[in-house]
Amino acid sequence: MQRILYYDCFAGISGDMNLGALIHLGVEPEYLKSELKKLNIEGFSLEVKEDKRRGISGIKADVVIKNPENEKHRHLHHIETLVNDSGLPERVKTTALNIFKHVAVAEAKVHNIPIQKVHFHEVGALDSIADIVGAAICLDYLKVDKVLSAPVQLGGGTVKCAHGIMPVPAPATAEILKNIPVKAGLVQYEATTPTGAAILAETVDEFTSSINFDIQKTGYGLGTIDTEVPNVLRVFLAEIDEDKDVIQSDATLLECNMDDLSPENYEFVMDLLFDAGAGDVWIENIIMKKSRPANKLCVLCTPEDSAKMKQILFSNTSTIGLRETNLKKDALPREEKTITTSLGDVKVKQCFYKGELVNTKPEFEDCKRLALENNVSLQFVRELVLKSLEDGSK
Repeated sequence: MQRILYYDCFAGISGDMNLGALIHLGVEPEYLKSELKKLNIEGFSLEVKEDKRRGISGIKADVVIKNPENEKHRHLHHIETLVNDSGLPERVKTTALNIFKHVAVAEAKVHNIPIQKVHFHEVGALDSIADIVGAAICLDYLKVDKVLSAPVQLGGGTVKCAHGIMPVPAPATAEILKNIPVKAGLVQYEATTPTGAAILAETVDEFTSSINFDIQKTGYGLGTIDTEVPNVLRVFLAEIDEDKDVIQSDATLLECNMDDLSPENYEFVMDLLFDAGAGDVWIENIIMKKSRPANKLCVLCTPEDSAKMKQILFSNTSTIGLRETNLKKDALPREEKTITTSLGDVKVKQCFYKGELVNTKPEFEDCKRLALENNVSLQFVRELVLKSLEDGSK
C-alpha cells in the first residue's frame, strides 16, 4: 500500500495556504510550532485558526512578524547557515534548503547574477522562511511515499514585486514553474506565489490530472482573499494498492498520414523514435482521399517527450502535419528477470494483475540471438526459457 499526498491547486498555492492545508490534513499545530522554534530565531509566531471561504471550512495559517520594520533581508548563505545550525532533522533541512534553492536559482536567472548574490527580498523574510521550513516539517510529519499534484493555477492580473508592477505570474514564479503544467485566468490576482511554486517544484514527484487512488482524508488551506472562486488549496491524503491496481499515466498519441514515403524509410524512423524514448510506434494501413493507399504512423510517448518526437517526424518523414491527442494509459505492473538456460541467458518480462501473474514474455532479441548461435528455432528457445522458468519456481 502506497501513501499519497495530492495537491489540487485549482485556486493556486502560497506558503501559508500550504501550511493551512497540511495542518487541516492532520499535522498537529503545536508540533509544527515546536519544530519551527528549532530555527533559533526570534521575531515571528505561527497563528492557526479555523475559518471559511465561500462556505468551505479549513485552516488559515498566518506567520505573524512582531516587528516588521526591523526585518532584514538575507542571502542564500545566511539561510543555509540558519537551517543547518538548527536542531531540525537532516531530512527536513535537506527539503527546506532545496526549496530555497529553487527560488534562488530562479531569481539568479531573472537578474543574471550568481546564485549566492541573490538578495532574498521576498523569500529571505521571516514569514517565507517559516512557510518553507514549515512545509518541509509538515511533509516529514505526514510520512507519505509519493507526492502528486494537479496542474497549477497561476491566476491573472498584475502583481507588485521588487521588479515593479508585473503581469501574473511574477518573474520568479514563471522561472520556477518551467516544464510544470499550469493554467491561468481563473481569478484576477496572483494565485500562485514563488514560495508556493518552489514547494511544488521540489516536493512533487508527478504532475497529473488523473486521480486514481482511494481518498482517505481531505484538507483545505485558506488564502487571504475571498472571491467568487473559493480561495483554498485542497489536498488529499490517499492510498494506492499497487498489488491490485493497474498503473495509470498521462500519455500523448502523435499520428501522421503519408502516401509518399518510401516503405524502406519507416524502419529508420521507427528506430529513431524508440531511441528517443517512445513507448510504442506502429503503422496502420489507411485509404486517403481519391482512394490513395497510404500509411498512418502512430507514436505513443510521454507528454514531456512529445516535442522530441515531433522533431523526428518532421525531419525524417514526408509529413507536413500531424495530430496530437492527450490520453490516459493503463499498464500492468511488471517485473524483469534474467533466466539462465542451457543455451544462455534470456531476459523475461512478467506482468501482474491484482497480484496474480497473467503474462510471461521472453525477450525477442535474446531468443533470436540464441537461436542463431545454436542453429535452433525461435520456438525451441522460447519453450526452453519457459521450462527453465517453471523449474526454477518449483
